[in-house]
Amino acid sequence: MAILNTIDPLGRPGAGPSRRQRRRTRRAGRRSRRQWLMGYAFVAPAVLLFLVMGLYTVGYSVTLSFAKWNGFTPNWEWVGLDNYRDLLYRDPTLAPELRAAAWHTAIAMLAVPLGTVAVALPLAVLLNTIRRLRGLLRSVYFLPYVTTGIAVYYAWRYVLEPDGAINLLLRSVGLGSVARPEGWLADPDTALGTLIVIIIWGGVPVAMLLYLAGLQAIDPHLTEAAQLDGAGGVRVVRHITWPLLVPITAAITLLGIRDTMQGFQIFLLMTNGGPGGHTDVLGLQAYQLAFFQNLSPTLGVASALGWLIFLAALLLTVVNARLLRSSQ
Repeated sequence: MAILNTIDPLGRPGAGPSRRQRRRTRRAGRRSRRQWLMGYAFVAPAVLLFLVMGLYTVGYSVTLSFAKWNGFTPNWEWVGLDNYRDLLYRDPTLAPELRAAAWHTAIAMLAVPLGTVAVALPLAVLLNTIRRLRGLLRSVYFLPYVTTGIAVYYAWRYVLEPDGAINLLLRSVGLGSVARPEGWLADPDTALGTLIVIIIWGGVPVAMLLYLAGLQAIDPHLTEAAQLDGAGGVRVVRHITWPLLVPITAAITLLGIRDTMQGFQIFLLMTNGGPGGHTDVLGLQAYQLAFFQNLSPTLGVASALGWLIFLAALLLTVVNARLLRSSQ
C-alpha cells in the first residue's frame, strides 16, 4: 500500500504543515465563519418578515376560508367547503352577485389589455420614429403613471360629472345628445366602459415604455431590408415588429389581467360598485364582504372569494404562458 507523505521546505519526508500555516488556516476559517454569520444576520430580518407577513398570512387565509368568523369573536365556526358552495351556487344572495361581478371582471379583463396594446403600440412606434423632443414626449406620456392615484381618480370624477368638462365639451360641439345628463359614472350604460377607459389611460405609460424598449432592441437592419424590398410602414410593423414584440405583449396582458382582477381601488373610489351594481367586480366584492357586513361572520367567505380569484388568475397566467410558448 502506497503512503503519501508531505515534504517540508527542508525536504524531510512526513512533516505536516508548519505552525504558521496552521495559524493562517485557522484565521481564514474564523474569517469565513464571521462573513457567513454576518451575511445571515443581514438576511434574517427579511426572511423573518417574509415568514410572518407571507407564509403565515397565506396559511391563515387558507384556514379562514373554511370557517365562519367576524373578526371579533374568540372562536371560529368550522364549515368546510360551505363558503365556496355559497359563493358559487348555494346562497341565493351571494351567488348571483358573484356571477354579476365575475361578468364585469371578465369584460374588464378582456377590454383593458386589448385597449392598452391598441393605444400603447402606436404611441411607441411614433415615439421611436421621432428624433427631436423624444425625451420630453416620453415624460409627458408617463405622467399619468407617476401621478397619485387617488388624486387622479377624484379629478376624473369631477370631469365626468353632469356639469363636468366632457359633457360641456360635447354640448359645445353640437353633440349634446351624446352627453349624459346624470353623469358618465351614474349611467348604467356607460359606467363600466368609462372605468375601463380610465384604467387603460393609467396603464398605457408603462406599456408604451416597454414597447419602446423592445423597438429600440430590434436590429435596424431587419426593417431596412424589408423597406428595400418594398414593404411599407404598416407591413413592417405587422410582419417584423409585431412578432418580435410578442413577449412584451404577453407581459402587458398579464399586467392588465392583474390590475383588473386584484386592483379594485378605482371601482371603490369612483363608483363603489354602482350604479345598481353595474361596476361591481370580484376584488370589490371580497373587500365589502370582509369589512362592510355589520359584524356578520363573512371573513371566511371573503377569504374563500380571494382564493377563487387567485386560482382564476393562476389559470389565466398558465394559459397565457402556453400561448406565448406556442407562438414562439
